[in-house]
Amino acid sequence: MSKSELNNKEVALLNSKLGLHALLKNKKVDLVKSLEEVEYYLELQKRQEELIKLQAWAIENDEKIVILCEGRDSAGKGGAIRRFTQYINPRHYRIVALNIPTDDERKQWFFQRYIYQLPKPGEIVFFDRSWYNRAVVEPVNNFCTESEYEIFMSQVNDFEKMVIQSGIHLIKLYFSISKEEQAKRFKDIKKDPLKRWKMTAVDERAQELWDEYSTFKEQMFEKTNTVHAPWTIISADKKSSARLNAISHVLETIPYK
Repeated sequence: MSKSELNNKEVALLNSKLGLHALLKNKKVDLVKSLEEVEYYLELQKRQEELIKLQAWAIENDEKIVILCEGRDSAGKGGAIRRFTQYINPRHYRIVALNIPTDDERKQWFFQRYIYQLPKPGEIVFFDRSWYNRAVVEPVNNFCTESEYEIFMSQVNDFEKMVIQSGIHLIKLYFSISKEEQAKRFKDIKKDPLKRWKMTAVDERAQELWDEYSTFKEQMFEKTNTVHAPWTIISADKKSSARLNAISHVLETIPYK
């Protein structure tokens, strides 16, 4: 694309502060890529302004909201959550990313430690992985027994029904990426000294166990995609689109004013 092919609106966008930053941050000027980046940030900002309104409604009306972010390793769950929370009031949301259960937690009812993390009135809770670890990650990596898996699958739908009946808005997002895109992201993470810490032993085996993850993922969708708590699959090979679509779905689902 050349300057002569740009319309007046596109020229104005590229001449804005955002546009100039997008143009000048790379050694090679790419008009198309820079324009896409500016348009993405403007769309993201619009949705983030709506998230502020949604949160204000939740606070004012003592609403409780849970947003589960699931997906394969490097699918962009954390990045999406950061865009959700970038401008909303930090006193009224939490991000939950639970560590490996303690010995005491292993002896408790599986859902117990998640119950402790559910929102208080006026609060939004984002789960960066949730109880659905037991539906996919744990059985694939032999972190639970077959019996524990079966018990979870027999209880999860009723558990979520109770959560919803208690007055909690529950949204389940699954960020879906291709095997090729996951491999590319792993490669980029390993090359970046600021991101290498993100690679875990589980991540290292994710490509090798791709088919096993797929099998359990499909079983999860088949058995837990219920009327009261449906899954929404977010195509996540392109991070910008995934973030916009995830936020849009939440805005469309929660009946805020």
